[in-house]
Amino acid sequence: MTARYLKYILNFKNPSGTSRGILKNKETWFLILQHNDKIGIGETGLFRGLSIDDVPNYEEKIAWTCKNINLGLHVLLDELTLFPSIQFGLEQAFLSLKSQKHFELFPTKFTNGKEAIDINGLIWMGDKEFMKSQIKEKLNTGFSCIKMKIGAIDFDTELNLLASIRNEFSASEITLRVDANGAFKPNEALEKLEKLAKLDVHSIEQPIKNGQIDEMADLCAKTPLPIALDEELIGVFTSEEKQQLLMTIHPQFIILKPSLLGGFASSLEWITLAEQNNCGWWITSALESNVGLNAIAQFTYHLKNPLPQGLGTGSLFTNNFDSPLEIKNGQLHYNKSLNWEFNL
Repeated sequence: MTARYLKYILNFKNPSGTSRGILKNKETWFLILQHNDKIGIGETGLFRGLSIDDVPNYEEKIAWTCKNINLGLHVLLDELTLFPSIQFGLEQAFLSLKSQKHFELFPTKFTNGKEAIDINGLIWMGDKEFMKSQIKEKLNTGFSCIKMKIGAIDFDTELNLLASIRNEFSASEITLRVDANGAFKPNEALEKLEKLAKLDVHSIEQPIKNGQIDEMADLCAKTPLPIALDEELIGVFTSEEKQQLLMTIHPQFIILKPSLLGGFASSLEWITLAEQNNCGWWITSALESNVGLNAIAQFTYHLKNPLPQGLGTGSLFTNNFDSPLEIKNGQLHYNKSLNWEFNL
């Protein structure tokens, strides 16, 4: 078996705002395995500024992985503990190699085009009018769950945008989620959560910056609306560390991004521990191309989580790869009449 890698830059259709800044492009990498006449493809979705493996020797580690591919998946996963995005790319590539079709990793009713996955509509940060136009577009295209990134503009403006939705749609009609990406200061977070709770917000992701364990635990104990840990999970590697984090903070939810957490195996471990601690969960993509998004979607579907998932980012890029993935009426579909176009 041989392996090679390729770097690829995804370009955003519109600059996308988060509390960490404006994103104009997204670097990603592909692992391509070959064994006789079979090919396996996986995406290592590095996220600069967020991934724990955003380090100077990242490309060197991918090259090492390709050179040592014949060590096998399990040995390589153990060797790459500190490189979760490469772990995820490897898992995909080995599953792809075994598959009859490169991109059908988990054959289900989803990949057969018979069932779809409920997803949230993502509202990126920007000025009031830009965010308002996104909200209108998501509602008009059938989304029943809206996730709004907050923390970059005036909080009262953000509250007014959420209130404008709630004035028109009840919580039973439209689910509202917010993602602060750690933007709140610990001493102001509870007051802001109380204001959000009055708007029947479903949950808030990462209200304060990760690493403030005692402050987050206190907030989760007092919060008037469910808190979902996101960035807090990044860089937590062992089963013992994962269990300790959940038992210390007692979050209401955790958000699983396979590219940032070490792929399928690590995500399954988080899910098992979360359920043991009466903690809910859902899965989201992390700005992968359609290759990585496809893998995450197939993995997510077979877990049968009834909550809306965060799997709608494939349409953000000008140079994504054509795929069978389609978003219709607030759901992610796998349209078997559409073909993959992955030419690198």
